Parts: sequence; structure tokens; C-alpha cells
Amino acid sequence: MKALIINCSPVKTGATAEITRIVSAQLSEKMTVKTICIDDYQFGFCRGCRSCHLSAKCILEDDVPVIMKEFERADVIICVSPSYWADIPGQFKAFIDRCTPWCNTHEPHATIPAGEKGYSIALRTGPGMKECERIISSIEHFYGHLEIVSSGHLGLCSVEHKEDIIPRRQEIIDFCSTVI
Repeated sequence: MKALIINCSPVKTGATAEITRIVSAQLSEKMTVKTICIDDYQFGFCRGCRSCHLSAKCILEDDVPVIMKEFERADVIICVSPSYWADIPGQFKAFIDRCTPWCNTHEPHATIPAGEKGYSIALRTGPGMKECERIISSIEHFYGHLEIVSSGHLGLCSVEHKEDIIPRRQEIIDFCSTVI
């Protein structure tokens, strides 16, 4: 089995990156793991031209197809996202918008292999879980349009810095044991 773990934050050294690292280490014990950071790729904003609704291809040429090749190779996809104003970061939202050619909202559409499982991990600095639930909902909505089966999620509150992950490590490890 192959897992793709996505750091949905543009920050490569913070709490989201640390969670991504822990998940990667745990899952590498039972599957092949590829970890990417959304900020390592260059892509533009969706222009709303709907050309992809007719061709199943975007008119823009950038790194989105490179990321989608990683989706195609994976059996399991895990998006790890912090809260940026109560939702996913803009960089990740821009990527999702650009995935319209692969979404089942129109015909024809490009596809990724059927049967992939998607997991979500959300983190935020505040104490309430509602914001994590909103992030998870955004990710699971994205999975649904790619026909990835949402298979589990974890919300982590009161996480601002990388060090805040230390007392939550076992919770993350326990979550990883549910990933199949």
C-alpha cells in the first residue's frame, strides 16, 4: 500500500509539519509513504473559465498535474491542515479549486483510481473543536468530488507551536493505527 501525506500549510517547520512527520513515521512501518508540502509546488488560481468542463483538462500549465500524479499513485491520502481564519489555508484552497478537472461535478472529468481512502487531520490554536470540524468538512468535501472515500479524521485544538504537539503525540499515533 502507498500513502500520500500532504502538509496543507505553507509553513514547512511548524506544528502542521511536525504532525505530518509523525504520521509519516508511523505509517512508514506498514506502507510506502510519500510526504509533500503544498508550498513546494507552483500553481495559479482557477480562472473560472470552465474549459475543464468540456475537456477534463485545465488550460493552465503548472504543478497541479504533478500533485495529481501523486494522488493517482496512492491508496491512502492524508491531508494535514491548520486553521487559517477558521478554514483551510488559501494555498490548499487554490489547489482544490484547480482540481476541478478531476472532480465528478461535470462530464467529462479526469479520474484517479477508485477505492482510495482519505483521512483528515485539522489543527487550530483555539480550544473549540468547531473550527477543526469546518476544516475537516472542507477536506472531506474535496475528497467526495474526487470520489475518495472519507475514512477518518482527527481534530487537534490548542496547537499553535511545534512544541504543542509533544503532549498530543500519542493521540496522533493512535489515529495512525486506524489508517488502513
